[in-house]
Amino acid sequence: MNLLNQDVLLSNGIKMPKLGFGTWELPPGTPTQDAVKTALRAGYKHLDTALVYQNEKDVGEAIKIHGIDPNEIFITAKLPPHIKRRNGVFRMHAKTLTNLNVTSVDLYLINAPRPFGVYTGDYDDANAVAWEALETLYQEGKAKAIGVSNFTIDDLENLRNRGLSTPHVNQIAYFVGHTQDALVAYCQKHNIQLMAYSPLARGYLLNNSILIDIAKSLNVTPAQVALRYIVQKGIVPIPKAATPKYIDTNTQLDFTLDASTMARLDTIENDPREWD
Repeated sequence: MNLLNQDVLLSNGIKMPKLGFGTWELPPGTPTQDAVKTALRAGYKHLDTALVYQNEKDVGEAIKIHGIDPNEIFITAKLPPHIKRRNGVFRMHAKTLTNLNVTSVDLYLINAPRPFGVYTGDYDDANAVAWEALETLYQEGKAKAIGVSNFTIDDLENLRNRGLSTPHVNQIAYFVGHTQDALVAYCQKHNIQLMAYSPLARGYLLNNSILIDIAKSLNVTPAQVALRYIVQKGIVPIPKAATPKYIDTNTQLDFTLDASTMARLDTIENDPREWD
């Protein structure tokens, strides 16, 4: 079966497509609209966006122009990471619904446990407040599932120790060479579905000699190897692409990496984004 027609089951029974289309760093306006329309034509049923990407309106416009009912696709949206007060959560969520021209989103995430660019400080109380607001959105049906992004084990334990509900999803940076094994094991133990952003390490993996060698042996591309690896780990990748060729080839993942190939990829330990 084509991967585009396959789902994972979240802990609340909601189905989420196994492959998503990411819109991070797609320029607002025509570039985002064109990419999303191309993705929908290619068969993607899962779109990932965020208010801080500044292209939510364009995602919504692309859905409208394409003519597909938003209820027929899965939309992931995110709360800006600096918004931690309850009323602010509701305002930002309402703005997202307006931008996307929908009445609810399928998945709503806290974009990060602390504001972007902030690496110190205690945000445990603030994250609990924001999470309780997301719980309200979920209870009201304004988000069919809720989750977090970039949350560490400590961030997740903060919610757990307060007796709050367990996130349905944690979206993290995950790719060959950067697999965050301890965090993955924690999420799997607590039935938190993982999503992988930067599944190609912002393109750096495409030049990795091991991936190139494996791709040649299978007559696929290094990107397809990297994405298939993530799928076989039970994680949902959300690759971003701007050109029709790559938008399409990223969906062609109906092959299998055998155990020895997966083990070979597991030996890679490198996060090339550090040198960006």
